Amino acid sequence: MRFILGPLASIAVLLVGFLAFGEEPPHVVPAPSRDIKAADNASTATAVFAGGCFWGVQGVFQRVTGVKNAVSGYAGGSKSTAEYNTVGTGETGHAESVEITYDPSVIRYGKLLQIYFSVAHDPTQLNRQGPDTGTQYRSTIFAQNAEQAEVAKAYIAQLDAARAFQHRIATTIETGKTFYPAEKYHQDYLTLHPQQPYIVFNDLPKIESLKKLFPSNYRADPILVSAAK
Repeated sequence: MRFILGPLASIAVLLVGFLAFGEEPPHVVPAPSRDIKAADNASTATAVFAGGCFWGVQGVFQRVTGVKNAVSGYAGGSKSTAEYNTVGTGETGHAESVEITYDPSVIRYGKLLQIYFSVAHDPTQLNRQGPDTGTQYRSTIFAQNAEQAEVAKAYIAQLDAARAFQHRIATTIETGKTFYPAEKYHQDYLTLHPQQPYIVFNDLPKIESLKKLFPSNYRADPILVSAAK
């Protein structure tokens, strides 16, 4: 849908999507009571989050201080089906995801989770996000190890107990899943196409929310895949 509709049709569909479904307004949820301690001399760690279309999720984390790279891709399925049109069928097990490489001495895993739940997407939507529907748009944390899985599970329970959202969190936790980078034309999409209707209505507000709600973690100049060495 995001590629075949013209600008006017895209705007109409997006407006209908907002009116029909509604969304939890972005807000700062409580920080996790449990976090992962940075290992001595560790300068790099990895997190993988899925929260609807990867354009917006990537755009958010590219603008977080301490993030070294954020790559759009697919996780949850096999290598043979990690391709955009195939994933779009919703039958591959994949979710559009973002692999985040970060410096744990600058930003902790718990802070990434807090930003993920607060502004990167609406974690109460099941197998959809805004106008996009299907399991490929599910809210999922692809834990990279047992500790990440335990911290994420505890955090979801904490947020539900605190009633941080009007509805219960639908985010799932998956382990042992490989991340596959998406096609080149999906990388840095928000930055390269700021006037695309889908970006304007769905993703640019996320950047504004990040800037407003997490000013100490916000960086104006995004870390782009195209510039990564």
